[in-house]
Amino acid sequence: MSDLTKLTIAQARTALAAKEFSAQELTQAFIDAIAAGNEKLNAYVLPTPELALEQARQSDKRLAAGKAGDLEGIPLGIKDLFCTKGVRTTACSKILAEFVPPYESTVTQNLWDQGAVLLGKLNNDEFAMGSSNETSAYGPVVNPWRRAGDDQTDLVPGGSSGGSAASVAAELCLGATATDTGGSIRQPAALTGTVGIKPTYGRCSRWGTVAFASSLDQAGPLTKTVRDNAILLKAMASFDPKDSTSVDVPVPDYEAAIGKSIKGLTVGVPKEYRIEGMPKEIEALWSQGIEWMKDAGAKIKDVSLPHTKYALPAYYIVAPAECSSNLARYDGIRYGLRVPGEDITALYENTRAAGFGEEVKRRILIGTYVLSAGYYDAYYLKAQKVRTLIKRDFDDTFKDVDVLLTPTTPGPAFGIGEVSGDPVQMYLNDIFTVTVNMAGLPAISVPAGLSSQGTPLGLQLIGRAFDEETLFQTAATIESAAGDLARPTPWWRH
Repeated sequence: MSDLTKLTIAQARTALAAKEFSAQELTQAFIDAIAAGNEKLNAYVLPTPELALEQARQSDKRLAAGKAGDLEGIPLGIKDLFCTKGVRTTACSKILAEFVPPYESTVTQNLWDQGAVLLGKLNNDEFAMGSSNETSAYGPVVNPWRRAGDDQTDLVPGGSSGGSAASVAAELCLGATATDTGGSIRQPAALTGTVGIKPTYGRCSRWGTVAFASSLDQAGPLTKTVRDNAILLKAMASFDPKDSTSVDVPVPDYEAAIGKSIKGLTVGVPKEYRIEGMPKEIEALWSQGIEWMKDAGAKIKDVSLPHTKYALPAYYIVAPAECSSNLARYDGIRYGLRVPGEDITALYENTRAAGFGEEVKRRILIGTYVLSAGYYDAYYLKAQKVRTLIKRDFDDTFKDVDVLLTPTTPGPAFGIGEVSGDPVQMYLNDIFTVTVNMAGLPAISVPAGLSSQGTPLGLQLIGRAFDEETLFQTAATIESAAGDLARPTPWWRH
């Protein structure tokens, strides 16, 4: 085969089983692609070529012995938020610059148990705090896509899982792990023309994943196709006694849902997502998605989620509050960066001042404020009550519909530096995605078309708790209706 990096996970799995090439040959193709393209894209913060080839050798032995796992020999990129035993894990923060975990996250252990290969650690916004992958201590990730006729402006890949999305879009891995706290899987998926699912809260273990906001964080996959996404989620998901929020429900064969007719399903269209000033091309894409659903035999129903307008402000109270609490552990005493001071207080202050970036400091300050004695009831407690109302809206709506269809983002990818000076404008990028995290529900973004600038746009499907199967079923329908979208020209290869 000419270029193994162009394969999907499903195709590579079939070809490896048929002995068309070895796991080592497949892995080497991606190592070469990373060597040729990562300098310009900055998607990997730590490639691990020697480890990858050793794992591929072991995969070839198991393939030869007929003992292959579900992901045997499949080369993946891992977001630098997942602890990998013996491999540096930094959350893309200076405060963890040299941290090498002595343990493996449950999600990545599940992947290695199925025979997957680690190509390296992927760039992300520092501690997953960001919507554009511009807050990383390693610098911004560059989107493989460019605006039509503009080969000068580097675009953001979305965040926080920008390295995961860019590496999949640029064919520097077959699939990648990611995390989603307020849209950090779905938003980069939309901006890079990839498929990303945020599973139901509790579906994938959070153990060994660096925490941002514990009641919102959820791991999920980023891939080229809906089928690949289903394959990868099945391997990542599990019940884990080490995570008290992990839910003990069986993991279905998600791949079996691909290709099933959606005839008879009811698709809800929430009116609150028609925000003021929505770009015409987003509106047109949404309408196109509704037509695709109708053509496939689904019923369309207009629905209302009245508390949606409070989701973004409530999210930006809950998430910073939990971040302030979670990041208190980075104090220069136990592990990570230590900047000495004349006493213990000075050591704390010096370490955190040097170790955390501007966005992380901003969120810690907001979070500490809303949790402080005089403001806890006014802010944090109220936000949690709003969260309950948001969840109730979804519960009521899902009595009448099977899935909801919305845009994923309010616009296409913007240029690096174009929005970063305006935190509020940046936070608005999550306007269509945060409600799902507040309610703990699953949602998937699937590529659905190109913007007027020739860059990708995505549609989002939101499902009932633990009903990822219906999401894969409907996402595959959109994928099929959208047809083969253009791919970015590989300008990053040297």
